[in-house]
Amino acid sequence: MSEFNRRSFMKASLGTAAIGVLATGATGCQSSPRPRAKSAGQSVLGLVVPAMAQVRVGLIGVGERGVGYINHFSNIEGAVITAICDTDLQVIARAKTLLQQTGKPEPAWYHAHAESYLELVQRPDVDIVVIATPWQWHHPMAKATLLAGKHAFVEVPMALTLEDLWDLVDTAERMQRNCMMLENVCYGRDELMVLNMVRQGLFGELLHGEAAYIHELRWQMKEIDRKTGSWRTGYHAKLNGNLYPTHGLGPIAQYMNINRGDRFDYLSAISSPALGRAAYAKREFPADHQRNQLNYICGDINTSIIKTVQGRTIMLQHDTTTPRPYSRHNLIQGTNGVFAGFPNRIALEQGGNGNYHEWMTDMEPWYQRYDHPLWQRMGADAERNGGHGGMDFLMCWRLIYCLRNAQPLDQDVYDGAAWSAVVPLSVASVADRGNSKDFPDFTRGLWQSATPLPVVGA
Repeated sequence: MSEFNRRSFMKASLGTAAIGVLATGATGCQSSPRPRAKSAGQSVLGLVVPAMAQVRVGLIGVGERGVGYINHFSNIEGAVITAICDTDLQVIARAKTLLQQTGKPEPAWYHAHAESYLELVQRPDVDIVVIATPWQWHHPMAKATLLAGKHAFVEVPMALTLEDLWDLVDTAERMQRNCMMLENVCYGRDELMVLNMVRQGLFGELLHGEAAYIHELRWQMKEIDRKTGSWRTGYHAKLNGNLYPTHGLGPIAQYMNINRGDRFDYLSAISSPALGRAAYAKREFPADHQRNQLNYICGDINTSIIKTVQGRTIMLQHDTTTPRPYSRHNLIQGTNGVFAGFPNRIALEQGGNGNYHEWMTDMEPWYQRYDHPLWQRMGADAERNGGHGGMDFLMCWRLIYCLRNAQPLDQDVYDGAAWSAVVPLSVASVADRGNSKDFPDFTRGLWQSATPLPVVGA
């Protein structure tokens, strides 16, 4: 959304509770959770809302990430896009062309100013709002959606500060509406298969997980006036920590029943030197270019260690700067063996080839036995409709299915809050010599009795 770039970035950020991040500079936001008063509403764990014959979708942000939602929701039975908001007239024009090609009804359009989204969320013909905007807008847009009585579906991370995360939890509970972070990787074929393996006890008792977002994105620094790099680059000069934790962490959290029998307890984080972005800017831009005026403080590689209340450990990494192949790690270790991704491989003491000192790398037998029922049912459609190998479409299909069939969503506001809390906690830990920072218990103790995510879709 081009209005939010450069001049408007600070204004937009300071206009929300994200001021908690920016005002503290390199140290980020709150270093430890403050005691939280009892909710003014009721828990939304397992929230079920009345079945919707048709789910009317409003989209806020249809740029680099959000444009995919036009295709996905246009190809899902029972979903109809009724309103779209974006302040970038180029992406609005593209969205209109795409919708004309689908032959679907013309939605209402909002693009006049930065707060046009407030008009969209008030529409009576909008049931859910999908938010795919720059990070600083996630919290205010999701909150406005909830207060309007609509269900909010927010791109990652859900918010940037503990205070804003708590605010979304409190608002969702008060309004009794879904606030789901759109963590698409939880719907990848491999991640779903591993969840099925875990639920069937293949790896024994779980001990340890590894997750990451390792994705070289320096090229986004060349996006100056528009697109993702125009606003995302600035965070590397504001925060030193894990800026994007949830892609790898979401599946590991589901394997470990986080917020459903276990929860994140505390985190310790350290960062490498911040060298790559400055070197890239020096090499690729003139000396007086704005990219060479930034002081890049975010370490090229951040490593965070999470301890859960049940004693499990998770190693979480972030690196969008160094030249290396893409990886999310996706490793889960149990008492009977391990699965590791990128590339996929398995080693088991019982149930494998009898030699856990060597990896089994042929995945086909494992897909045949453990492919998740949801992928068996919808995988062909997901791959045909695309979006990171089909995971984006499957995520959208699944949330529409749940809303139409009065079923609880696979992810809730507590998941989004816990997974996103890594951002402020890692920043605070790095600034404090790696000392541990406590996770809030966003469920207020209900994680102890919550039911683990089942293997759905059969």
